[in-house]
Amino acid sequence: MTTVGIIGSGNIGSTLARLAVDAGHRVVLSNSRGPETLADLAADLGPRASAATSGDAAAAGDIGVVTVPLAAFPDLPAAPLAGKTVIDTCNYGPERDGHIPELDSTSLTSSELLLWNIPDALLVKAFNNIFFKHLLSLGRPAGAADRSYLPIAGDSGPAKAAVTAFIESLGYGVVDAGPLADSWRQETGTPVWGTPYGPYSDEKGQPAGEDAIRAALAVATR
Repeated sequence: MTTVGIIGSGNIGSTLARLAVDAGHRVVLSNSRGPETLADLAADLGPRASAATSGDAAAAGDIGVVTVPLAAFPDLPAAPLAGKTVIDTCNYGPERDGHIPELDSTSLTSSELLLWNIPDALLVKAFNNIFFKHLLSLGRPAGAADRSYLPIAGDSGPAKAAVTAFIESLGYGVVDAGPLADSWRQETGTPVWGTPYGPYSDEKGQPAGEDAIRAALAVATR
């Protein structure tokens, strides 16, 4: 059983928490408003879930998950995430985040910007390219013909292996999309972002196999 410390408990964070608990993991939830605001969610998820401050969630997790707006990056608890595998689910949206010159000019990916703020974490980009309702519904057992795949990007082999094992435990296969510098291939608006899993209007989504994800990554342009 892995303990997952989740920083940010919006749509993706709470969906990951539910999937992780269902897969037998323990989750520690946090948000910017305090653990008391997550009491109902933690109770609904059951005894393997609890709520804490972001610092305590980061410290508790064998794996960390950062799923926050980019404006919150400077407030992340860097020290307890140092040396840990951390999943970055974040997407850049200028309409929400304001314009960030390094991202607008493509001199950095959003994951590389995150790494500025948690420089000693072993960062892996994952879960950012799928609608949360599709993430909730498309998990399938290993070997299933309709198993869906998710791309990951990162610079640490051991961190990628840990994230791959975690994703597989949730019912998904993994496509290695390269180093963190190549994580732009799965960012907002790219071919692998959302589209392979079907329209948002179809809440159940459609399976997206390994070949479809590899093809979508390959045709991405910057």
